[in-house]
Parts: sequence; structure tokens; C-alpha cells
Amino acid sequence: FALLEEGDIMLTEEGRRFVSAEPEERKQLFAAALLAHVPLARMVRQVLEERWNHRASAVRFRDELEDHMSPEYAEDTLRTLVAWGRYAELFGYDEEAEQFSLEEVE
Repeated sequence: FALLEEGDIMLTEEGRRFVSAEPEERKQLFAAALLAHVPLARMVRQVLEERWNHRASAVRFRDELEDHMSPEYAEDTLRTLVAWGRYAELFGYDEEAEQFSLEEVE
């Protein structure tokens, strides 16, 4: 048991593994956490895996988000998901075409 002072951070066992891991293992740990804890990441990956061409328009996911939040917040959320997904190598994203894909990660 540890008393935390304001501003202190206590790492979980998973956090300690992440901190001490090599870069490739960090990506794998981050990918697993995304799929386990971020439903939108799991949905994007599932749609990409199910499609014959492994591509999906960002508009599909943006529209879904806008059912629950403002367009600006939906855009910010999608931008964050793209950054996290790229880092974790869960999917690629073509900015110009506004499309997710598995092409760049396989």
C-alpha cells in the first residue's frame, strides 16, 4: 500500500511492462490495450478484417460518432484513433482518401 502525493503516478503491472518493453513490444501491448478498452478501435479493425478489400471510409465512423457528440468532437476523436491505430499498427489511414485500411500494416 502506498500513499500518493498530489501529482504522483502509480503504475500498474501492465504499465511497468510497457515502460520496460522494447519499441516493438510496446506497440503490441498498446494494440492489445486499444482492442480491449476502446470499442471504436475494435469496430474499425473488425470492419477492415471483414471487408474483401480491407478498406473502409472514415465517414462511416465519423457519422456514427456524430450520433453521440458534436461534429468537432467526433473529428478530434477520429483523429486520435488514427494516431493510436497507426502507432499500434492496427490499421493504416489514407488522409487524402479518408480511408482506413489493413494494407499498410500487413
